[in-house]
Amino acid sequence: MAPDRGLEEAITSLDLGTQHGDPTTGRMAATEMIPPHLSHDPATNAKRSDPFQFGQRFLSEDDDIFAYNAWDHVVPDTTHYEYCETQYAAQRASPVSDFDRARFNEHPEKWWDLFYKQKSSTFFKDRKWLVQEFPVLNEVTRQGAGRKVILEIGAGAGNTAFPILRMNENPDLKLLAVDFSKKAVETMRNAKDYADSKGVIEAEVWDVAGESLPPGVDEGSVDIVIMIFIFSALNPKQWQQALVNIQRALKPGGEVLFRDYGRGDLAQVRFKAGRWMEDNFYVRGDGTRVYFFEKEQLETIWGSAFDICNLDVDRRLIVNRQRRIKMYRCWIQGRFRKKECTE
Repeated sequence: MAPDRGLEEAITSLDLGTQHGDPTTGRMAATEMIPPHLSHDPATNAKRSDPFQFGQRFLSEDDDIFAYNAWDHVVPDTTHYEYCETQYAAQRASPVSDFDRARFNEHPEKWWDLFYKQKSSTFFKDRKWLVQEFPVLNEVTRQGAGRKVILEIGAGAGNTAFPILRMNENPDLKLLAVDFSKKAVETMRNAKDYADSKGVIEAEVWDVAGESLPPGVDEGSVDIVIMIFIFSALNPKQWQQALVNIQRALKPGGEVLFRDYGRGDLAQVRFKAGRWMEDNFYVRGDGTRVYFFEKEQLETIWGSAFDICNLDVDRRLIVNRQRRIKMYRCWIQGRFRKKECTE
C-alpha cells in the first residue's frame, strides 16, 4: 500500500512554530482567544457529526494565510490551476521511457518489496484518524457486534490494521490484511501487535488485480473492505478486475472504505521529467506507481457496481510560514456499498 509520502515531505518542510499566533511573530499571548473555527482544541471545536466534513479551519478573506500551518477546504486559485497545467504539459513532454514503462508495469510488487525492505517499521505512522472518518469501524468492533469480517487491501506494514485491533472489543471479529508485497506481509507478521492478536488477524500475500480471492476468503463473506492509498497504486487497466474481486468478496450490503489521491495534489504537481506514464499516472523515483483521481472519475468507476454512500474531496492548504510557500493537498474519500440486488 502507498503511504502518503507527499504529505510527509510537505510537513517536514513546514515552519513548525507556534500553531496559533501573530503572523509576524508566530506567537499569541496566552490570554488571547482563538476563534472556535480556527481551533483544533476539542473544547472549542466540537467533534463533527459528519465524518466527510473533514477539517474545520476555514480560510476567510480577512485571515492572514500565513498565520497558521494549514487550512481546510481551500480551493486553489486560478493562478495555481494555471501553474498545474503548465506542470502537466511539461510532464507529458518528457514521459518515462518505453523500457522503464514496461519494467515498472510488469512486476510492480518487486518495487514495493524494495520499498518495505528499505524502511524500518518505525517509518510508518498509524492511521489513528481512520475511525473518525469511517464510524462504521466502531460498529463492527464493538462488543456484541457478532461475526464480522474486515478485509484490508494494501495493508502495508499494518498501520491501519493494528489500530483497529487495539480498539477491538468484538471477540468474533476477523481481520484479513493483504498486500501483494511479500516484504510488507513479513513486516506485519513480525510485529508485536500481530502476535498479540493471533487468531483475530491474518496477513496474506494477495494481488487485488489477480484472478482469485484472497486465501481464506469465501465469496460473499466480507462485511468491510478497507482501501487506503491502494487503488492509486494500480495500473488503470487493472481497475476492473480489482472491482470484480472486491464485489465477489463482499456480502450484499457490505461496504468499501476508500481514501486516495486527488488530481492536483502537491505530490502530482511536483513530479519532474521522466516520471509521467499516462495522464494522472506516474512512477516515483523508487519504482512504485501512483494515480491521481478526479471525483467524477471515481463516481463512474465505482457507481457501476456499487451504491455510492459518500464521495467527497478533502482539500487542504499547507503553508511554509518561513518561506511563504503555499502547498495544496487533495485527497478523495468515499464509502461504496455493494448493491443488495445485482439483477
